[in-house]
Amino acid sequence: MLAAVPEAQPPVAPHPDIAHLAPLLGVWRGSGRGEYPTIASFDYHEEIHFGHVGRPFLTYRQRTRHAEDGRPLHAETGYLRCAGPDRIELILAHPTGITEICEGTLKVGDDSLRMELGSTALGRTTTAKIVTSLGRSIHLSGDTIDYSLRMAAVGQPEQHHLAASLRRAE
Repeated sequence: MLAAVPEAQPPVAPHPDIAHLAPLLGVWRGSGRGEYPTIASFDYHEEIHFGHVGRPFLTYRQRTRHAEDGRPLHAETGYLRCAGPDRIELILAHPTGITEICEGTLKVGDDSLRMELGSTALGRTTTAKIVTSLGRSIHLSGDTIDYSLRMAAVGQPEQHHLAASLRRAE
């Protein structure tokens, strides 16, 4: 028996509480570089998808691949929520056994968004590496997102780990 194919739904306007995040909606692609004292530096390609369903959050899905051989590197899935006009929350699950809750500031300009986030809670399975803090700086300007990620893990203090630049793909 074949499964029914759902009919296409009409577009839904973003919830008023997140309307100012609408410039993030869509697919973003680009490249970045990762480094950390415990690993060899690497280049990667990335795709991020921000979506919504009319509720007061954006959906977030991220995937990376190694720049040289294309093998999958990392993925994150979660939600972006507003906690007020200048406050933002990011809730993520990582396939490495880590969950991440980050909170921080949001600045909205004419054609830009700037988020500064720091982890307020990290969860881990018994087999996940020990990550004690994460911080993210995300800047949207026009059709470009630039971000950096800081991490404290495996006995190292919080420091730079990733930076990438992505362009709107749609």
